[in-house]
Amino acid sequence: MTAIDFSTMVQGVAQSLRPAAMNLTRDADDAKDLVQETLLKALNNPDKFKTGTNLKAWLYTIMRNTFINNYNKITKRSSNIDSAEYLQYLNADENYITQNKGSATFVMNDINQAISKLNEEHRTPFMMYYVGYKYLEIAEKLQIPIGTVKNRIHIARKELKQMLKVYQQEA
Repeated sequence: MTAIDFSTMVQGVAQSLRPAAMNLTRDADDAKDLVQETLLKALNNPDKFKTGTNLKAWLYTIMRNTFINNYNKITKRSSNIDSAEYLQYLNADENYITQNKGSATFVMNDINQAISKLNEEHRTPFMMYYVGYKYLEIAEKLQIPIGTVKNRIHIARKELKQMLKVYQQEA
């Protein structure tokens, strides 16, 4: 079958596709688009049509599959949450966020209590490091070796971690 013969046959059946397209889309413009897309796919792929089979059924199958594919694309696109609406909260100023300062107060009280329970030889280097002193500066101020400073800070951290393990987040 030549391309002209195939094209003539497809155009002859094209009118019968419109009611089915309208039934699928429920919109006149969408139905016209669906028929046009169906005819375009059919005319671009004449080699996929088997001569002697039902041309009308083949075109209906193309139209139905096209409709389903388009529908799936649309529903997939619209089912994604529009994250732009929620992104404003990530970059919001502190003015827009209401926080309960009570829980922070409890946490800070627990931290301060835990620090006060540390042995003095561990607490002093730890607090100096916490406020911004470097290891070498702490060693010079306390007149102890830098290795001892590092060890005492490490022990203080370890003890604090143990005392405050109720605040550790589970992985």
